[in-house]
Amino acid sequence: MQAAVAALRAAVDDLLACDFDLSTAPELVEVLDALETQGCRLPAVGHRVLARLQTETTPQQMGAKSWRQVLSVRWRISTSEANRRLTEATLLAPRQAVTGPALPPLLPATAAAQAHGLITGEHVEVIRKSMNKLPGFVDNATRERFELDLVRTAAAAGPKELQDSADLKLFLMDQDGPEPDDTERARKRAVTKSKQGEDGMIELRARLTPEAWAIWEVLFAKYAAPGMCNPDDDEPCVSGTPTQAQIDNDHRSLAQRQHDAMIAIGRIALMSGDLGQLNGLPVSVIIRTTLQDLESRAGVGTTGGGTVVPIRDVVRMAAHANHYLAVFDRATGSALELFRARRVASPAQRIMLIARDGGCTKPGCTVGAYGCQVHHVSRDWADGGNTNVDDLGLACGADNRAVDDDNGWTTRMSERHDVEWHPPPRLDTGQARLNYHHRPELLLRPPDDAEATTPIDTETTTRAGPADHHGGPSPPDGEAA
Repeated sequence: MQAAVAALRAAVDDLLACDFDLSTAPELVEVLDALETQGCRLPAVGHRVLARLQTETTPQQMGAKSWRQVLSVRWRISTSEANRRLTEATLLAPRQAVTGPALPPLLPATAAAQAHGLITGEHVEVIRKSMNKLPGFVDNATRERFELDLVRTAAAAGPKELQDSADLKLFLMDQDGPEPDDTERARKRAVTKSKQGEDGMIELRARLTPEAWAIWEVLFAKYAAPGMCNPDDDEPCVSGTPTQAQIDNDHRSLAQRQHDAMIAIGRIALMSGDLGQLNGLPVSVIIRTTLQDLESRAGVGTTGGGTVVPIRDVVRMAAHANHYLAVFDRATGSALELFRARRVASPAQRIMLIARDGGCTKPGCTVGAYGCQVHHVSRDWADGGNTNVDDLGLACGADNRAVDDDNGWTTRMSERHDVEWHPPPRLDTGQARLNYHHRPELLLRPPDDAEATTPIDTETTTRAGPADHHGGPSPPDGEAA
């Protein structure tokens, strides 16, 4: 296997060294055809290797909490791309049997066509998604014929034509559609949101069960009625019955009234004090901002979940519930000089950590601050560490447990009060040590900042990993990246 990989690497080097300036058009097309075919075949090898790797070790032994994280950290790919590769490896690689020879792939025809370079990655995606849409009553023989028909179509047509053919076959196979039942409804239930747009708006998409809509139906009937919860009124009606003048002056659409009703219902829930606690804090909105933005009322604040809120909305929200507002002077790293003789951080410390870190500090983790725990960065509490806010950071539950001096991740606090994560050797490729997902503004810091050249006192931390792997060019000796 190693010899074959070395030969492949040498062949690619030879190909890169070729000069194509004197080649004719037919010769260039022939080269591109060969590259396309071999490029379609290579994923088949990757699926087999990845499937075998999953039988040889575990994500925990690799220093990660899941195989998706192993792939995304090791090769710096997105979690969605890692999930796609894992899914295709499960479907297209030979399966490991408990005893005896390996079992064929779950999609044998697709795997064979890919190994011969007859179909592309786009074809594979259409086929596997179409196979997943087959009704549950379809028997194995019909499933095999359906897959074989799709592969034959893919070998002679493009992804669009393949998708149209698959959709038509699925329709003809079950023209009446699935019979509604509770299991199918429960599987489809969902509420998802889009990324926040440039205008600050967020789009929600929902598929509600009959029970869920029955609840919101009556709430909308009350709070989304004309004249109710109208932000344009000097004194909006949020209880009782609106006056006739409020009803007549309400020019909002039904969609706008339902939006305003959701705000009012959320405020009522937050003000009730009956929502319990979230990671040691009462369920409240926590927003961080700078003193300059707050005084000018022209900036923005950022919630613990990563939502950007205009300052005017921040001030207005403060009048409705006991929210928390953490104010920084030019966003300095130091938060509260609070030292505690307990392992558990105080509510004030949690608030400042949520405001400072914005979410899990481990690189690549997208868990927001509301879903994180407090992590002792330099030294664990059991090893004599202090619960000082300047030595604490946010980490989701899985990443917090992944910190292990012996064989896992290690953390340290930089001079800028940024939590740095050092991966275990099997995942260390010199990648970034900081998580920029929740605080992209850190990428804009100038490299010649005075704080950037402050020497690191490596003797003050016990969880410090290698100081010369920060991603990109190595920093000067003894200086921070």
